[in-house]
Amino acid sequence: MRVAMLVTHIRPEEKLLVSAFEAQGITPDVILDRDLNFDLLGDADQIAPSGRAWREYDVVLERCVSTSRGTYALGVLNSWGVRTINSFATARICEDKLLTTLALARAGVPQPQARVAFTPESALQAVEMLGYPAVLKPVTGSWGRLLARVADRDTAETILEHRQTLGDYHQHIYYAQEYVQKPQRDIRAFVLGERTLCAIYRTSPHWITNTARGGQASNCPVTPELADICARAAAAVGGGVLALDLFETPDGGLVVNEINHTMEFRNSSAPTGVNIAEAVVRFALEGAGVQA
Repeated sequence: MRVAMLVTHIRPEEKLLVSAFEAQGITPDVILDRDLNFDLLGDADQIAPSGRAWREYDVVLERCVSTSRGTYALGVLNSWGVRTINSFATARICEDKLLTTLALARAGVPQPQARVAFTPESALQAVEMLGYPAVLKPVTGSWGRLLARVADRDTAETILEHRQTLGDYHQHIYYAQEYVQKPQRDIRAFVLGERTLCAIYRTSPHWITNTARGGQASNCPVTPELADICARAAAAVGGGVLALDLFETPDGGLVVNEINHTMEFRNSSAPTGVNIAEAVVRFALEGAGVQA
């Protein structure tokens, strides 16, 4: 059994995954994304930085911090028939909030209302159609960065003007989302295939509840309702190893906010009592035909 793990650098999650693989008698080849050099006209016989041919790997686990490097690497490997977790198709959708919204909409999965516009003028109109307060987000990014809650027209105009001066074209794609009045917390659920493994509440007095921004993690029971919406959302983006962020609505329902395909989980195993790294490794090996 040959396993490779693509990384930008080794985080606590990758250390936990390596240990979980080693507990199964497998030492994965850890490959740094900065060392990748693909012949795009080649095939899976090409030699990886590890010294092995890519064809030798039963599965490649993509764990890059750099979303662009990870996604393009998956695209190359999948085109050669190399099995990866996650797939390029899933990663391409999950890395982009607009594409995620479209996928969930096609599958009829509940989510906040959202609009997209391409100029500050049309973006202001989109925000006002959603109603204040609303949330402006970049279409790519994580850890709650560059999110803005806009309470009125003056604030919206200021933020849109600032975004327009930024050079990155992604900042000129204006993704606006309905603001959900959640109970000072959201839910992060971990899904492997069709199974919702576990979930945490992320609680914070701030409207952004990511643990990277100081949100406190505690166990969230996996109810039938939560398991159902997570399974449907995961299937909508192609499935795999995913972390879903959900909001509880004032009427007691659930809506899917975002889906992450290279999630962090070091703060989630302790409150849930679930060894997430071990579960991911078992999922990867079983998908490769190995009984873990």
